[in-house]
Amino acid sequence: MKVLVPVKRVIDYNVKARVKPDQSGVDLANVKMSMNPFDEISVEEAVRLKEAGTATEVVVVSIGPQQCQETLRTALAMGADRGILIKTDDKVEPLAVAKLLKAVVAEESPELVILGKQAIDDDSNQTGQMLAALLDWPQGTFANEVKVDGGKANVTREIDGGLQTVALDLPAIVTTDLRLNEPRYASLPNIMKAKKKPIDMKEIGDYGVDVAPRLTTVKVTEPPVREAGEIVEDVPTLVSKLKAKGAL
Repeated sequence: MKVLVPVKRVIDYNVKARVKPDQSGVDLANVKMSMNPFDEISVEEAVRLKEAGTATEVVVVSIGPQQCQETLRTALAMGADRGILIKTDDKVEPLAVAKLLKAVVAEESPELVILGKQAIDDDSNQTGQMLAALLDWPQGTFANEVKVDGGKANVTREIDGGLQTVALDLPAIVTTDLRLNEPRYASLPNIMKAKKKPIDMKEIGDYGVDVAPRLTTVKVTEPPVREAGEIVEDVPTLVSKLKAKGAL
């Protein structure tokens, strides 16, 4: 079974994002970038499936600038077999990403696509669902447990009311939640091995997909500064202050 794992290069989650002075977007100059945390979980799950003998090959794919090779190398060091980079310096919206991934699926014919439920830069939470719709494949979103056996994937997913388990006929789409697993750190020997693993370089034009943006960013601003809290001496004082603010 082949598993396809899309990965995205984003601002590292430990870095505080800065807005450009002209408010046209987020400043990426001299900012540490890394793999989207939810995608790390996807790679880890795919590698675990391979280690268990369920998957035979793990292919990672990224869409973005040349620097995305670093993100792919990280995934290869974690245990993926090969990578695909679709190069573009333009911002690609979730629908365009889903269309490109559909084209990659047509080429690679994976039986399972595992991707993060969302990217921490735009928090869209759309690509997995859009890809499932375009492929007409079953989907298990927000997965916190995945078991693949006999042509089916049993996915336990997090919902508002607790947990729900769905049985998906393969091929299928799975999007990962935080509690699915704990991604491994790549060891130095695996990092060195990853440098020799192949990465196919592609262009958007190779797939004939229209990636023209459908959204326009009007303005990007930082959230308002939170007001300082206040410490009260006792419960009656707390209650009176909450009443004064209309909270009670």
